[in-house]
Amino acid sequence: MAKGSKVPPSRSGVGDESPERNVYVNRRARYDYFILSSFEAGIALAGCEVKSVRQGKISLQDSYAVVEDDEAYIVNMHISPYEKSTHFVPDPKRRRKLLLHKSEIRRLTGKVVEKGLTMVPLRVYFVRGRAKIEIALAKGKARHDKRQKIEDHEARREMRKASQRRSGRELEF
Repeated sequence: MAKGSKVPPSRSGVGDESPERNVYVNRRARYDYFILSSFEAGIALAGCEVKSVRQGKISLQDSYAVVEDDEAYIVNMHISPYEKSTHFVPDPKRRRKLLLHKSEIRRLTGKVVEKGLTMVPLRVYFVRGRAKIEIALAKGKARHDKRQKIEDHEARREMRKASQRRSGRELEF
Protein backbone atom coordinates (compact mmCIF):
# COMPACT_ATOMS: atom_id res chain seq x y z
CA MET A 1 0.00 0.00 0.00
CA ALA A 2 1.36 3.42 -0.95
CA LYS A 3 2.22 5.89 1.75
CA GLY A 4 -0.65 8.28 2.52
CA SER A 5 -3.34 6.15 0.86
CA LYS A 6 -4.85 4.98 4.13
CA VAL A 7 -8.54 5.49 4.51
CA PRO A 8 -9.23 7.36 7.75
CA PRO A 9 -11.32 5.40 10.25
CA SER A 10 -14.96 6.44 10.40
CA ARG A 11 -16.33 8.12 13.48
CA SER A 12 -19.30 6.64 15.35
CA GLY A 13 -19.84 3.93 12.74
CA VAL A 14 -21.62 6.26 10.31
CA GLY A 15 -19.64 5.15 7.26
CA ASP A 16 -19.48 1.49 8.24
CA GLU A 17 -22.69 0.41 6.57
CA SER A 18 -23.24 -0.05 2.85
CA PRO A 19 -24.16 3.04 0.81
CA GLU A 20 -27.88 2.22 0.84
CA ARG A 21 -29.77 -0.21 3.08
CA ASN A 22 -33.52 -0.82 2.77
CA VAL A 23 -35.34 -1.00 6.07
CA TYR A 24 -38.92 -1.26 4.83
CA VAL A 25 -40.46 -1.54 1.35
CA ASN A 26 -44.13 -0.67 0.85
CA ARG A 27 -45.07 -3.24 -1.81
CA ARG A 28 -48.76 -2.52 -1.35
CA ALA A 29 -48.30 1.01 -2.73
CA ARG A 30 -47.20 -0.34 -6.12
CA TYR A 31 -50.28 -2.56 -6.17
CA ASP A 32 -52.77 0.17 -5.18
CA TYR A 33 -51.33 3.10 -7.19
CA PHE A 34 -49.89 4.02 -10.58
CA ILE A 35 -46.47 5.44 -9.68
CA LEU A 36 -45.80 8.52 -11.83
CA SER A 37 -42.57 9.80 -10.27
CA SER A 38 -40.62 9.36 -7.06
CA PHE A 39 -38.21 11.44 -5.01
CA GLU A 40 -36.05 11.14 -1.91
CA ALA A 41 -36.61 13.03 1.32
CA GLY A 42 -35.00 12.98 4.72
CA ILE A 43 -37.10 12.27 7.83
CA ALA A 44 -36.85 14.25 11.08
CA LEU A 45 -36.73 11.54 13.78
CA ALA A 46 -35.94 11.43 17.47
CA GLY A 47 -32.89 9.39 18.55
CA CYS A 48 -34.89 6.47 19.91
CA GLU A 49 -36.96 6.40 16.70
CA VAL A 50 -33.81 6.06 14.59
CA LYS A 51 -32.75 3.05 16.65
CA SER A 52 -36.18 1.49 16.26
CA VAL A 53 -36.13 2.08 12.48
CA ARG A 54 -32.69 0.46 12.25
CA GLN A 55 -34.22 -2.63 13.89
CA GLY A 56 -36.94 -2.64 11.23
CA LYS A 57 -39.82 -1.85 13.60
CA ILE A 58 -41.65 0.36 11.15
CA SER A 59 -44.81 0.19 9.07
CA LEU A 60 -45.90 2.36 6.14
CA GLN A 61 -49.34 0.79 5.92
CA ASP A 62 -52.02 3.46 5.33
CA SER A 63 -49.42 6.24 5.45
CA TYR A 64 -49.24 9.22 3.11
CA ALA A 65 -47.53 12.58 2.80
CA VAL A 66 -49.16 16.00 3.04
CA VAL A 67 -47.99 19.58 2.54
CA GLU A 68 -49.13 22.21 5.05
CA ASP A 69 -47.77 25.73 5.50
CA ASP A 70 -44.92 25.09 3.02
CA GLU A 71 -43.74 22.06 5.02
CA ALA A 72 -44.13 18.40 4.12
CA TYR A 73 -45.13 15.74 6.65
CA ILE A 74 -45.57 11.98 6.62
CA VAL A 75 -48.80 10.92 8.32
CA ASN A 76 -49.68 7.51 9.86
CA MET A 77 -46.15 6.09 9.60
CA HIS A 78 -45.90 3.75 12.57
CA ILE A 79 -42.55 3.43 14.36
CA SER A 80 -42.68 1.12 17.36
CA PRO A 81 -41.13 2.50 20.56
CA TYR A 82 -37.52 1.50 21.20
CA GLU A 83 -37.55 -0.98 24.10
CA LYS A 84 -34.40 0.33 25.77
CA SER A 85 -35.49 3.97 25.72
CA THR A 86 -36.02 5.25 29.24
CA HIS A 87 -36.94 8.91 29.26
CA PHE A 88 -38.56 9.95 25.96
CA VAL A 89 -41.06 7.82 24.06
CA PRO A 90 -42.77 9.71 21.20
CA ASP A 91 -46.19 8.74 19.87
CA PRO A 92 -45.71 5.84 17.38
CA LYS A 93 -48.05 7.39 14.77
CA ARG A 94 -47.10 11.05 15.15
CA ARG A 95 -46.64 13.27 12.10
CA ARG A 96 -43.01 13.40 11.08
CA LYS A 97 -41.49 16.23 9.10
CA LEU A 98 -40.00 15.48 5.68
CA LEU A 99 -36.78 17.30 4.92
CA LEU A 100 -37.16 18.83 1.45
CA HIS A 101 -36.13 22.07 -0.25
CA LYS A 102 -38.82 24.75 -0.57
CA SER A 103 -38.70 24.50 -4.37
CA GLU A 104 -39.37 20.74 -4.20
CA ILE A 105 -42.29 21.29 -1.84
CA ARG A 106 -43.83 23.93 -4.12
CA ARG A 107 -43.46 21.70 -7.17
CA LEU A 108 -45.11 18.77 -5.35
CA THR A 109 -47.92 20.94 -4.04
CA GLY A 110 -48.67 22.14 -7.57
CA LYS A 111 -48.86 18.61 -8.96
CA VAL A 112 -50.98 17.29 -6.10
CA VAL A 113 -53.50 20.14 -6.33
CA GLU A 114 -53.53 20.44 -10.12
CA LYS A 115 -53.74 16.76 -11.09
CA GLY A 116 -55.33 15.29 -7.97
CA LEU A 117 -52.38 13.04 -7.19
CA THR A 118 -51.40 11.47 -3.88
CA MET A 119 -47.99 11.32 -2.22
CA VAL A 120 -47.35 7.80 -0.94
CA PRO A 121 -44.20 6.40 0.70
CA LEU A 122 -42.51 3.55 -1.19
CA ARG A 123 -39.61 2.64 1.09
CA VAL A 124 -37.54 3.70 4.07
CA TYR A 125 -33.78 3.25 3.92
CA PHE A 126 -30.49 4.53 5.26
CA VAL A 127 -27.87 6.37 3.21
CA ARG A 128 -24.56 6.98 5.00
CA GLY A 129 -26.28 6.76 8.38
CA ARG A 130 -29.18 9.07 7.57
CA ALA A 131 -32.79 7.91 7.43
CA LYS A 132 -34.40 8.59 4.05
CA ILE A 133 -37.83 7.91 2.62
CA GLU A 134 -38.78 7.48 -1.03
CA ILE A 135 -42.03 9.31 -1.73
CA ALA A 136 -43.98 8.81 -4.96
CA LEU A 137 -46.49 10.96 -6.75
CA ALA A 138 -49.18 8.42 -7.50
CA LYS A 139 -52.65 8.04 -8.91
CA GLY A 140 -55.04 5.51 -7.37
CA LYS A 141 -55.90 2.39 -9.34
CA ALA A 142 -59.46 1.32 -9.97
CA ARG A 143 -60.52 -2.19 -9.03
CA HIS A 144 -60.45 -3.40 -12.66
CA ASP A 145 -56.84 -2.17 -13.03
CA LYS A 146 -55.82 -4.34 -10.09
CA ARG A 147 -57.59 -7.36 -11.57
CA GLN A 148 -55.88 -6.77 -14.92
CA LYS A 149 -52.47 -6.68 -13.22
CA ILE A 150 -53.17 -9.99 -11.47
CA GLU A 151 -54.30 -11.59 -14.75
CA ASP A 152 -51.17 -10.36 -16.55
CA HIS A 153 -48.97 -11.69 -13.75
CA GLU A 154 -50.64 -15.11 -13.84
CA ALA A 155 -50.38 -15.27 -17.65
CA ARG A 156 -46.64 -14.52 -17.51
CA ARG A 157 -46.23 -17.16 -14.82
CA GLU A 158 -48.02 -19.77 -16.94
CA MET A 159 -45.88 -18.93 -19.99
CA ARG A 160 -42.72 -19.27 -17.90
CA LYS A 161 -43.86 -22.66 -16.56
CA ALA A 162 -44.71 -23.86 -20.08
CA SER A 163 -41.34 -22.78 -21.48
CA GLN A 164 -39.55 -24.51 -18.61
CA ARG A 165 -41.50 -27.71 -19.24
CA ARG A 166 -40.65 -27.56 -22.97
CA SER A 167 -36.96 -26.90 -22.32
CA GLY A 168 -36.92 -29.69 -19.73
CA ARG A 169 -38.37 -32.18 -22.23
CA GLU A 170 -35.85 -31.21 -24.90
CA LEU A 171 -33.01 -31.91 -22.49
CA GLU A 172 -34.38 -35.35 -21.61
CA PHE A 173 -34.44 -36.64 -25.21
